[in-house]
Amino acid sequence: MGKIRLGVMGGTFDPVHFGHLVAANEAASAFGLDKVIFVPTGEPWQKQTITDSGHRFNMTKLAIAGNSHFDISRVDVDRPGPTYTVDTLRDIKAQHPEAELFFITGADSISQIGSWRDSEQIWPLAHLVGVTRPGHSLEVPKSPHGAVSLLEIPALAISSTDIRARVESGKPIDYLLPASVIDYIQKNNLFRIK
Repeated sequence: MGKIRLGVMGGTFDPVHFGHLVAANEAASAFGLDKVIFVPTGEPWQKQTITDSGHRFNMTKLAIAGNSHFDISRVDVDRPGPTYTVDTLRDIKAQHPEAELFFITGADSISQIGSWRDSEQIWPLAHLVGVTRPGHSLEVPKSPHGAVSLLEIPALAISSTDIRARVESGKPIDYLLPASVIDYIQKNNLFRIK
Protein backbone atom coordinates (compact mmCIF):
# COMPACT_ATOMS: atom_id res chain seq x y z
CA MET A 1 0.00 0.00 0.00
CA GLY A 2 1.31 3.45 -0.93
CA LYS A 3 1.55 6.56 1.18
CA ILE A 4 -1.67 8.10 2.47
CA ARG A 5 -2.45 11.23 0.46
CA LEU A 6 -4.04 13.94 2.60
CA GLY A 7 -5.54 17.19 1.41
CA VAL A 8 -5.22 20.10 3.82
CA MET A 9 -7.91 22.68 3.02
CA GLY A 10 -6.94 25.92 4.69
CA GLY A 11 -9.10 29.01 4.86
CA THR A 12 -11.04 31.42 7.02
CA PHE A 13 -14.35 29.74 6.03
CA ASP A 14 -16.27 32.90 6.97
CA PRO A 15 -18.66 31.28 6.13
CA VAL A 16 -17.84 27.95 4.52
CA HIS A 17 -19.83 27.49 1.28
CA PHE A 18 -20.38 25.10 -1.60
CA GLY A 19 -17.38 26.53 -3.47
CA HIS A 20 -15.10 25.28 -0.65
CA LEU A 21 -16.78 21.88 -0.57
CA VAL A 22 -16.67 21.43 -4.34
CA ALA A 23 -12.99 22.53 -4.40
CA ALA A 24 -12.08 19.96 -1.74
CA ASN A 25 -14.01 17.25 -3.58
CA GLU A 26 -12.46 18.12 -6.95
CA ALA A 27 -8.94 18.21 -5.47
CA ALA A 28 -9.54 14.81 -3.83
CA SER A 29 -10.56 13.39 -7.19
CA ALA A 30 -7.78 15.07 -9.21
CA PHE A 31 -4.96 14.08 -6.83
CA GLY A 32 -6.28 10.74 -5.53
CA LEU A 33 -6.55 12.03 -1.97
CA ASP A 34 -7.63 9.59 0.73
CA LYS A 35 -9.08 12.39 2.87
CA VAL A 36 -9.34 16.18 2.95
CA ILE A 37 -8.84 17.85 6.33
CA PHE A 38 -10.47 21.27 6.64
CA VAL A 39 -8.38 23.59 8.81
CA PRO A 40 -10.20 26.81 9.73
CA THR A 41 -7.77 29.67 10.34
CA GLY A 42 -7.34 30.79 13.92
CA GLU A 43 -6.16 34.41 13.61
CA PRO A 44 -5.43 35.20 9.95
CA TRP A 45 -2.33 37.35 9.60
CA GLN A 46 -3.35 38.72 6.18
CA LYS A 47 -7.13 39.12 6.59
CA GLN A 48 -9.40 40.97 8.96
CA THR A 49 -11.54 38.29 10.58
CA ILE A 50 -15.18 39.22 11.00
CA THR A 51 -16.37 36.11 12.81
CA ASP A 52 -14.99 34.35 15.89
CA SER A 53 -12.92 31.23 15.08
CA GLY A 54 -15.27 29.08 17.19
CA HIS A 55 -18.23 29.97 14.97
CA ARG A 56 -16.19 29.41 11.80
CA PHE A 57 -15.05 26.00 13.11
CA ASN A 58 -18.64 25.01 13.99
CA MET A 59 -19.98 26.08 10.58
CA THR A 60 -17.25 24.09 8.81
CA LYS A 61 -17.94 21.02 10.94
CA LEU A 62 -21.65 21.24 10.06
CA ALA A 63 -20.87 21.67 6.35
CA ILE A 64 -18.69 18.53 6.09
CA ALA A 65 -20.88 16.30 8.28
CA GLY A 66 -21.85 13.12 6.50
CA ASN A 67 -18.88 13.05 4.09
CA SER A 68 -16.51 10.29 5.22
CA HIS A 69 -13.73 11.71 3.00
CA PHE A 70 -13.77 15.06 4.81
CA ASP A 71 -12.42 15.74 8.29
CA ILE A 72 -11.71 18.85 10.34
CA SER A 73 -8.78 19.94 12.50
CA ARG A 74 -8.52 22.49 15.31
CA VAL A 75 -4.73 22.96 14.98
CA ASP A 76 -5.02 26.58 13.81
CA VAL A 77 -7.99 27.50 16.01
CA ASP A 78 -6.24 26.15 19.14
CA ARG A 79 -2.77 27.60 18.41
CA PRO A 80 -2.35 31.07 19.97
CA GLY A 81 -1.25 34.00 17.83
CA PRO A 82 -1.51 34.54 14.07
CA THR A 83 -2.04 31.56 11.79
CA TYR A 84 0.74 30.83 9.30
CA THR A 85 0.53 28.10 6.66
CA VAL A 86 3.96 26.73 7.55
CA ASP A 87 2.78 26.08 11.13
CA THR A 88 -0.45 24.49 9.90
CA LEU A 89 1.47 22.09 7.66
CA ARG A 90 4.03 21.26 10.36
CA ASP A 91 1.26 20.43 12.84
CA ILE A 92 -0.69 18.28 10.35
CA LYS A 93 2.55 16.52 9.30
CA ALA A 94 3.36 15.80 12.97
CA GLN A 95 -0.09 14.20 13.35
CA HIS A 96 0.26 12.23 10.09
CA PRO A 97 4.03 11.68 9.62
CA GLU A 98 3.60 9.02 6.93
CA ALA A 99 1.19 11.06 4.80
CA GLU A 100 1.90 13.02 1.62
CA LEU A 101 0.26 16.43 2.07
CA PHE A 102 -1.53 18.54 -0.53
CA PHE A 103 -2.30 22.07 0.67
CA ILE A 104 -5.47 23.32 -1.04
CA THR A 105 -6.18 27.04 -1.06
CA GLY A 106 -7.20 29.86 -3.36
CA ALA A 107 -4.91 30.52 -6.30
CA ASP A 108 -4.92 34.20 -5.34
CA SER A 109 -3.34 33.25 -1.99
CA ILE A 110 -0.70 31.06 -3.63
CA SER A 111 0.23 33.90 -5.99
CA GLN A 112 1.23 35.83 -2.83
CA ILE A 113 3.38 33.01 -1.41
CA GLY A 114 6.48 35.17 -1.47
CA SER A 115 4.95 37.19 1.38
CA TRP A 116 4.09 34.11 3.48
CA ARG A 117 6.08 33.46 6.64
CA ASP A 118 8.94 30.97 6.03
CA SER A 119 7.54 30.28 2.55
CA GLU A 120 10.68 28.39 1.47
CA GLN A 121 9.98 25.85 4.26
CA ILE A 122 6.54 25.05 2.84
CA TRP A 123 7.79 23.34 -0.33
CA PRO A 124 9.16 20.20 1.38
CA LEU A 125 6.00 19.87 3.52
CA ALA A 126 3.28 19.81 0.86
CA HIS A 127 2.34 20.06 -2.78
CA LEU A 128 0.32 23.26 -3.27
CA VAL A 129 -3.00 23.11 -5.10
CA GLY A 130 -4.32 26.50 -6.18
CA VAL A 131 -8.06 26.39 -6.81
CA THR A 132 -9.47 29.05 -9.06
CA ARG A 133 -12.39 30.08 -11.21
CA PRO A 134 -12.21 28.89 -14.81
CA GLY A 135 -10.12 31.17 -17.03
CA HIS A 136 -8.10 32.63 -14.14
CA SER A 137 -4.34 32.52 -14.58
CA LEU A 138 -1.85 31.84 -11.80
CA GLU A 139 1.65 33.16 -11.45
CA VAL A 140 3.65 31.59 -8.65
CA PRO A 141 6.84 33.41 -7.70
CA LYS A 142 9.92 31.32 -6.87
CA SER A 143 8.43 27.85 -6.61
CA PRO A 144 10.30 24.61 -7.24
CA HIS A 145 9.33 22.94 -10.53
CA GLY A 146 6.15 20.89 -10.14
CA ALA A 147 5.45 22.14 -6.59
CA VAL A 148 2.20 23.89 -7.49
CA SER A 149 -0.84 22.75 -9.45
CA LEU A 150 -3.77 24.84 -10.63
CA LEU A 151 -7.28 23.39 -10.49
CA GLU A 152 -10.28 25.18 -12.02
CA ILE A 153 -13.45 24.99 -9.92
CA PRO A 154 -16.61 26.47 -11.49
CA ALA A 155 -18.38 26.74 -8.10
CA LEU A 156 -15.75 29.22 -6.88
CA ALA A 157 -17.84 32.04 -8.28
CA ILE A 158 -19.46 31.79 -4.81
CA SER A 159 -17.62 33.93 -2.28
CA SER A 160 -17.74 34.28 1.51
CA THR A 161 -17.52 38.07 1.13
CA ASP A 162 -20.64 38.08 -1.07
CA ILE A 163 -22.49 35.77 1.33
CA ARG A 164 -21.73 38.06 4.29
CA ALA A 165 -22.92 41.09 2.28
CA ARG A 166 -26.11 39.27 1.25
CA VAL A 167 -26.91 38.39 4.88
CA GLU A 168 -26.23 41.97 5.98
CA SER A 169 -28.56 43.36 3.30
CA GLY A 170 -31.27 40.71 3.81
CA LYS A 171 -30.78 38.95 0.45
CA PRO A 172 -31.21 35.18 0.15
CA ILE A 173 -28.24 32.84 0.57
CA ASP A 174 -30.09 29.60 -0.18
CA TYR A 175 -28.19 27.17 -2.45
CA LEU A 176 -24.87 28.97 -1.85
CA LEU A 177 -24.01 26.96 1.27
CA PRO A 178 -25.39 23.97 3.17
CA ALA A 179 -28.75 24.43 4.92
CA SER A 180 -27.12 23.44 8.24
CA VAL A 181 -24.72 26.38 7.91
CA ILE A 182 -27.56 28.78 6.98
CA ASP A 183 -29.42 27.65 10.11
CA TYR A 184 -26.30 28.21 12.22
CA ILE A 185 -25.81 31.72 10.79
CA GLN A 186 -29.44 32.59 11.55
CA LYS A 187 -29.46 31.10 15.06
CA ASN A 188 -26.24 32.91 16.00
CA ASN A 189 -27.22 36.16 14.23
CA LEU A 190 -23.93 36.24 12.29
CA PHE A 191 -23.02 38.81 9.65
CA ARG A 192 -25.74 41.24 10.70
CA ILE A 193 -25.06 44.96 11.05
CA LYS A 194 -23.96 45.48 14.64
